[in-house]
Amino acid sequence: MVLTFVAVMLALLFVLPPLKKNAFYLVYFGVMTALAYVIEMHGVHYHLFSKEVLLTFLACHFVMINLVTFLAYGVDKKAAKTQQRRVPEMQLHLLEFLGGSPGAFVAQKVFHHKTKKKSFQISFVFVLAIQVVIVYYVLKILNVI
Repeated sequence: MVLTFVAVMLALLFVLPPLKKNAFYLVYFGVMTALAYVIEMHGVHYHLFSKEVLLTFLACHFVMINLVTFLAYGVDKKAAKTQQRRVPEMQLHLLEFLGGSPGAFVAQKVFHHKTKKKSFQISFVFVLAIQVVIVYYVLKILNVI
């Protein structure tokens, strides 16, 4: 599982080049690699790619990517207030696309950040739409709907 996760995450770095400069993604990558290792070591009574292991890993991914996305918005808001170097919008959108949309939505409300910029909100809604379509087709493939 750890090798599979690392391979997928490294592949994302090549497919989406802006991730290479995204410190938040790199933190997520490190934490999730460690979690994948822990899940793999403590899930020895399960088959490595069993439903339980996969669901545990997906739950960890969902929590971590949303925490990291929320943190990225908070750091960007602080940087905006103090005239420091900002987090590029593309990096925020990439975190959203990887599953951090709920964290982004909450961060926008909590920090009152990026809520009035129309171009950013249009991109945010576009990312949400893509995610809805992906989830729909995955659920359809799995015969859940």
